[in-house]
Amino acid sequence: MTAGDVLLQVRNLVKHFPVRKGVFGRVTGQVHAVDDVSFSIASGETLGLVGESGCGKSTTGKAVLKLVEPTSGSIDWRGRRIDELSASNMRPYRRELQAVFQDPYSSLNPRMRAEDIVGEPIRNFAAAGRAEIRERVASLFDKVGLRQDQMIKYPYEFLGGQRQRLGIARALALRPKLIVCDEPVSALDVSVQAQVINLLRDLQRDRGLAYLFIAHDLSVVEHMARRVAVMYLGRIVEFASATDLYREPLMPYTQALLSAVPIPDPVTKRRRIVLAGDVPSPANPPSGCVFHPRCHHPARDAACASVIPPLEEKAPGHWVACIKQPPTGISWDEQRKVGGTKPPERHLPVIGVS
Repeated sequence: MTAGDVLLQVRNLVKHFPVRKGVFGRVTGQVHAVDDVSFSIASGETLGLVGESGCGKSTTGKAVLKLVEPTSGSIDWRGRRIDELSASNMRPYRRELQAVFQDPYSSLNPRMRAEDIVGEPIRNFAAAGRAEIRERVASLFDKVGLRQDQMIKYPYEFLGGQRQRLGIARALALRPKLIVCDEPVSALDVSVQAQVINLLRDLQRDRGLAYLFIAHDLSVVEHMARRVAVMYLGRIVEFASATDLYREPLMPYTQALLSAVPIPDPVTKRRRIVLAGDVPSPANPPSGCVFHPRCHHPARDAACASVIPPLEEKAPGHWVACIKQPPTGISWDEQRKVGGTKPPERHLPVIGVS
């Protein structure tokens, strides 16, 4: 990836939310929603961001869109730093950065007709007349698989998958270059999920879109993303190409996530990795490695509780935050001597995506 290909560059992103108590709202602590997250997205690429609920995925996406202000770090869009811009100076970049939200109903104004929902961004950002706006909206309806006679309907008159298509049409209205997809299919039935995934992939191919695809369903991410970042308690703990990550997960947390993916085959057996305890509170994260209280690595020791593991390249293009995980260029016998564990064999379900 060359510097000219990079659309979005996030460096050392941090977002803490203050915890306030008492009559005067005195700050008594901080919720560490995102801690030192870095990644980049190239033109036409999909980066998957996965992890459990509450790990900071959605906050990261909102920070990229400037829907929440970062505590520290930097966000560069096409070589220009945008995290420090005011609302008025950020306005020109809104055209190129759009979002598709998780809930296709609550993210749409129930009092507006579908035509007005999709046409509103065009009215706000483009000098276009009523006839031109209607023509562009009709074209977007065709593009996302909705009928033009549905333009007069309200959101409640659409089915779940149709509402998400409506949200995608709204995101496309200003011809963006990057769309943050925040759990875009998690609220949909499996069959409808496949249709929406196919739609997103077709739009990416036709328009050269880049996606930050946020999800907790790893089987969906495998079909969408070229690279995948795994988050836990506000930190990226593994970063690799989708092929490498799904074939050989190195971080114990990633291994546990992948072992939980259902297999649509009653004959196939797989060892499930059950993590002990609950996810720690982001208001009081553990010292050292944030995953160490639940880690199943056989070499886990006191160092894991005191050393914050850096995100290191354990194999070419495969970055892992684990001080006990050796490089993958040595044999399994050698890895066992230093506490390495071979990832469990696994099979992912196939979703109907071409």
